[in-house]
Amino acid sequence: MPMNQTPDFIIFAQHGWADTHHAIAALAKSLATPQSHLVTPNLGWLKTWWRIEPLIQQVERVATETITQYPDTPIRIIGHSMGGLIWLEILNQHPEWWSQIESFVLVASPIGGSDLARIIDPLGVGIGMAGALGINRRQIAQSIAKKIPTLVIAGDRDRGSDGTITVESTKFSHAKFVSIPNLAHAQLKNHPTVIGIIREFWANPTITDPYPFDFTAQLIECLQSIPGMTDAHRRDFPRSQPYITFANGFTVRIWTSPLHVDHIFVANPERECLYSGFVGWMHRAALHQALAEIRHQSTSFP
Repeated sequence: MPMNQTPDFIIFAQHGWADTHHAIAALAKSLATPQSHLVTPNLGWLKTWWRIEPLIQQVERVATETITQYPDTPIRIIGHSMGGLIWLEILNQHPEWWSQIESFVLVASPIGGSDLARIIDPLGVGIGMAGALGINRRQIAQSIAKKIPTLVIAGDRDRGSDGTITVESTKFSHAKFVSIPNLAHAQLKNHPTVIGIIREFWANPTITDPYPFDFTAQLIECLQSIPGMTDAHRRDFPRSQPYITFANGFTVRIWTSPLHVDHIFVANPERECLYSGFVGWMHRAALHQALAEIRHQSTSFP
């Protein structure tokens, strides 16, 4: 785009953890119009291992300068993995930008908190980047998605994750959700299928209706609100045993790993897993107190 020409779009594309900007910049370039202004900050591979706050500040500075330069230009944002979390934090601090943002795309971002990060940092003391990646940002994401058309893309390589991020951790209400089978985490940052899905969303960016708040949604939301609950893979579901059985045949099931980590599952009457999560050692007491309350109040569930 010529230097003196006003762009038709600003496209912010942000890479994630243990990565640089090259692949996500290529994805943005594939999606851009000739008049788009691309902004793809390189945070540095090594810096992505340490603390997220300096990275947020770096991207925020670049974004502020760009938006100041083009105050009336529509904005499109793409974030891969941690890059999506960085933009969630920035948008949460800058609601004055929201009206200018046409769309927000999160690719393989652990909005509910990364299970691998919680395993690395089970006490939540902030070990490297794990402390930041393990945080549940679902409420922030939902607030933004109520106002900005939001697309979530997840990979499902092994019936539950992209090999790095669980499918469940990417989901939140008001966002359009697309799961792509057989794609690993690294492939998602620049893959033809991802490009096609984003292009289709950009053709008609709309705010998605919230999830129906039925029995399943109510129960899962209740479990996700338990302190320390982290969305998990479903691979250990067959090991679980019923812990609470509801009158409609749904069950809350539990399995305790050899390391004494409690895994919780929700199953329908056909014994299909609808949700899986776990809590670390420091939240076991809170978990079992919450389960006791759910059991006591089970008749109040629809």
